[in-house]
Amino acid sequence: MGDGNDGPRFTGARTVRVMSGDVSLRVDVMGEGKPVLLLHGFPDTGDLWRHQVPELVDAGFSVVVPDLRGFGQSSAPEGVGSYAMHRLGGDVVAILDALALERVHLVGHDLGAALAWALGSWLPDRIDHLATFSVGHASAYRAGGVEQMARSWYTFFFQFEDVAEQWMAADDWAVLRTFFGHPEVDEAIGRLAEPGRLTAALNWYRANIRPEGWIAPPLDLPLVQAPTMGVWSTGEVAMTEDQMISSGRYVAGPWRYERIEGCGHWIPLEAPQACAELLLDFLPR
Repeated sequence: MGDGNDGPRFTGARTVRVMSGDVSLRVDVMGEGKPVLLLHGFPDTGDLWRHQVPELVDAGFSVVVPDLRGFGQSSAPEGVGSYAMHRLGGDVVAILDALALERVHLVGHDLGAALAWALGSWLPDRIDHLATFSVGHASAYRAGGVEQMARSWYTFFFQFEDVAEQWMAADDWAVLRTFFGHPEVDEAIGRLAEPGRLTAALNWYRANIRPEGWIAPPLDLPLVQAPTMGVWSTGEVAMTEDQMISSGRYVAGPWRYERIEGCGHWIPLEAPQACAELLLDFLPR
């Protein structure tokens, strides 16, 4: 681990570089106290959490915010296999080890939530509390039936390399502007338009959300032992409410479900105060 030259993203943050194999990860660290690790999803960076970070720091937490591989100022290795879930999980373990963090609260949104669920299953000794926004447990997602399959249509299209890239960028990124409805779409497009970055982002889906998964046997993952909170919003277009509610079946620890009214998929950006309040109420100091 060494100091990065990426420049400050959060007030009072220390930016470091963590190596996970040959992948370099930008990580921002700030505050003192119980550590909270925040994982963003598609097509964001650690900046997704900028409204919640100061609230968590003021409440007495130490906050760790990486750009996950393929996004922001972290490396974007080539090849679909570079984005398999075990490699993504290895990145998080590398961050924990580099910062000497034995046990953390883990928070994820979107693809970052999918990764957080996997880590909650794989690393019971290192995850204290788990909070996930928008995306539920993988087994609940795959058991979501026809409605969830219909909402996930774009993940099937993402499997077609080059074709999907052309489709996403067509007509001034019309798909991202309309169907996905990102609240900061111009910034998101600017990041995805950088060489290799759109393919890297789509490779997260190609490596982990395969069409055959809908008919394969359920995933045999250990139950999540940590107290877990799942948060879903009524304006969500890609994920059903049932996939989040049903995620409680895969949690051995205490399970809490929260529903935010009148908010779309990007809860940390569209309902920043509600997001922060839920985290502060759920995560013990």
